[in-house]
Amino acid sequence: MICKMEVNVKNINNIVSKVYKNSIADEMGIEVGDILLSVNKEKVEDIIQYRFLISEEYIELEIKKQKNGKIYLYEIEKDYDEELGIEFTNPIIDKAKSCRNKCVFCFIDQLPEGMRETLYFKDDDSRLSFLQGNFVTLTNMSEDDINNIIRYRISPINISVHTTNPELRRKMINNKFAGKLIDIMRRLAEAGIEMNAQIVLCPGYNDKEELERSLEDLSSLHPYVKSAAIVPVGITRHRDNLARLDIFDEKSAGYTIDQVNKLQEKYLDKLNTRFAFLSDEFYILAKRPLLKYDEYEGFDQFEDGVGMITKMGTEIVQYLDTISGSRLNKSKKVSIATGKSAYEFMCRMANKIMDKFKNIEINVYRIKNNFFGETITVSGLLTATDLIDQLKSEDLGETLYITRSMMKADEEIFLDNITLKELEEQLNLEVVPCENKGTDVVDKITK
Repeated sequence: MICKMEVNVKNINNIVSKVYKNSIADEMGIEVGDILLSVNKEKVEDIIQYRFLISEEYIELEIKKQKNGKIYLYEIEKDYDEELGIEFTNPIIDKAKSCRNKCVFCFIDQLPEGMRETLYFKDDDSRLSFLQGNFVTLTNMSEDDINNIIRYRISPINISVHTTNPELRRKMINNKFAGKLIDIMRRLAEAGIEMNAQIVLCPGYNDKEELERSLEDLSSLHPYVKSAAIVPVGITRHRDNLARLDIFDEKSAGYTIDQVNKLQEKYLDKLNTRFAFLSDEFYILAKRPLLKYDEYEGFDQFEDGVGMITKMGTEIVQYLDTISGSRLNKSKKVSIATGKSAYEFMCRMANKIMDKFKNIEINVYRIKNNFFGETITVSGLLTATDLIDQLKSEDLGETLYITRSMMKADEEIFLDNITLKELEEQLNLEVVPCENKGTDVVDKITK
């Protein structure tokens, strides 16, 4: 049942940006530009509170209409957890909380000038962790924030752990509250909040014995801490006046793989999960084979580069077995641009596609990261500037394929503020972004 009546409440700024067709909100007549004032007489302060409040089977909404400025009360009966079908101009409704840390390995502190303005904002907001998968340090949280996570069931939360050693964490993050991490995580675990952990591994800081200590502490909170991803520190050439950091090489990466392998065997026997997973970069640096598909246990830390190559490679091979090589009825010459880390893998995948489709020629180009420095080797941190500089004189064929992760999640613009369209104009050909899915890569290349 839905009814309307005029009421008089104070205006707040929760502006509707989208209404899904045939949703509850659409049927009610809520429109883009309308303002949500309250749910069940509670002022809505952020998106997590909003989602919690609308989960009930009976709710009351106060909406201010953009067209006439009148305020209406909507009474709604619906299924439990059924969405209303609206989005807001500010995804979290509230202002995002900025990071107060000064981490020794912070990538944002290593950015040059002239990049997208939003890249220089450091967020440390548990709501963004829940909504977008961002990692938070938990150093920016008040007692009310922790209580809200528990009350509103904000789960899962992705946590930048780095180390569970309180003194070392305070040193690495440069925040006096950083040492409280494991106590907060224990409290969240007791409340049933699911967490994923991330460790940015820095040689000489939190590796070796400290890494084992951290993983032991985190694994003691399993299953609420579901897994821990370990990624190597990234160092750009823009580190003036910053702390000295070393990077992993073949020997140190190999040592870390051996160390984690032993712990994985232990956790597999004790917890029925490998629990700790290294990003692909470690295996590439050490020239070691990656884990097999099933050994990644569902790829929970895929966005951290954990198992990305294994997953995509398996998907490409399996998908090629299901399609006909004759579906491409014309000859075609194309190119793929990738970073140093994925270059050999992409060459192998290109050869498999060409074996299936005899009338296609694929050239793979390894792009050196001059923008950030040659120590940055992942494809997702390549810029349009380097693509233009290194490919403008090459015979790229009719299309260039790149990974979608080079660009902003919701916009076709690169880290160096150059748009996809501008890149196409500079290279004078079509540039097609591909998702990190084997089927998408094959379909776009062979269309």
